[in-house]
Amino acid sequence: MTAARPLAVIILAAGQGTRMKSALHKVLHPVAGRPMLLHLLASVAALEPERQVVVVGAGREQVEAAVAGTGAVIAVQDKQLGTGHAVAQAHEALAGFAGDVLILYGDVPLVSASTMRAMLDRLNRGDDPRAVVLGFRPDDAAAYGRIIADGQGMIGKMVEYKDASEAERAVTLCNSGLMAVRSTDLFVLLDQIGNDNAAGEYYLPDIIMLPGAQSAVIETEAWEVAGVNSRVELAGVEAMWQARRRIEAMREGVTLVAPETVFFAHDTVLGRDVVVEPNVVFGPGVTVADDVVIHAFSHLEGASIERGATIGPYARLRPGAEIGVKAKVGNFVEIKKARLGEGAKVNHLSYIGDAGVGAGANIGAGTITCNYDGFFKYRTEIGAGAFIGSNSALVAPVRIGDGAIVAAGSVVTQPVGDDALCLVRPAQVSKPGWAAAFRERMVAKKAAK
Repeated sequence: MTAARPLAVIILAAGQGTRMKSALHKVLHPVAGRPMLLHLLASVAALEPERQVVVVGAGREQVEAAVAGTGAVIAVQDKQLGTGHAVAQAHEALAGFAGDVLILYGDVPLVSASTMRAMLDRLNRGDDPRAVVLGFRPDDAAAYGRIIADGQGMIGKMVEYKDASEAERAVTLCNSGLMAVRSTDLFVLLDQIGNDNAAGEYYLPDIIMLPGAQSAVIETEAWEVAGVNSRVELAGVEAMWQARRRIEAMREGVTLVAPETVFFAHDTVLGRDVVVEPNVVFGPGVTVADDVVIHAFSHLEGASIERGATIGPYARLRPGAEIGVKAKVGNFVEIKKARLGEGAKVNHLSYIGDAGVGAGANIGAGTITCNYDGFFKYRTEIGAGAFIGSNSALVAPVRIGDGAIVAAGSVVTQPVGDDALCLVRPAQVSKPGWAAAFRERMVAKKAAK
């Protein structure tokens, strides 16, 4: 249950991110098609915070652009003097705020709103801990900071790995860095910590060890606080997110024939009794209704698919693709900014862009809508029940009427009326014996050389 007290969130994102070896700010690298920082802000939004502060160093402009419209403000840490110093940079942005403060990390994107709520609930349980720290027990504790706590979760000591004794390093409870603390305490405590440690930095966890009240720890699973400092770790977090999303999809009534080969975006929506074959990729913005079959090796982005439709194999749905009830998009078909009506079929080897295809229309192999002249896009309208023969080019803007037939190989540049036949071909000419004479002439010419 969310605490009734006002909430502010500080997200630390001032790390240099040098191991990413990228011009893109570390926290803006995507997981499931969404920047890590925006994953975190989406979870935070469920708690309805009064204020949100993102602390950055280099790359302020990138982060500021990414959070526009989220309600978050930017604070700048000019010098990298540790996590305690970074949090202190949010002081001005939180001027006049009285309530609870969550401290999160922009490169730890998977922490859930429910875990954040649990931290706030523990902070306000009634025994008034100074702060609540989120701990975890990884398979390999490696160089994480350690938390030494009693059986009731009250912290006796927190220590960075590089400053820990061998006995302390043997403890398996590790510090994720995430913390909940009251605003009335936070900046007073930060003013009291020093930098007498191996790195010469101001550590945020040091506020826990200042004289006075004890702090508490609650635990979560290691995957939820996995951090990203390199492309390798980014791939690891992506893999964890995808694995959990696949399980969720199958529990909700989706059949994944080879789950490990299917990749979802953060906002993929799938109905019941959807079947997804191997090697399907969902980009952002895809909604799939019930009873849809998506065959192998298809790629979908920004598309909506209505009940009972069939997609692929080897189909590509680009943004603006709208596939109607029981419509069919076959192999090696690309659909962009186009709607297929109920029962329409584009079975193979076609491109349909900036178009409307009426109910029951049939688009033959090799058909393309010629929608772009190098400067502007134009629209093609194909009526209900129309039949477009193979290898036809529909030069937009153009309309094909209801029930019309376009003969194979036609290049259509003018409107075609309802129930009309459109036939655009030169007259066929046959010259008996011409091919044999041609070959004889060419063989002699080649021999002469």
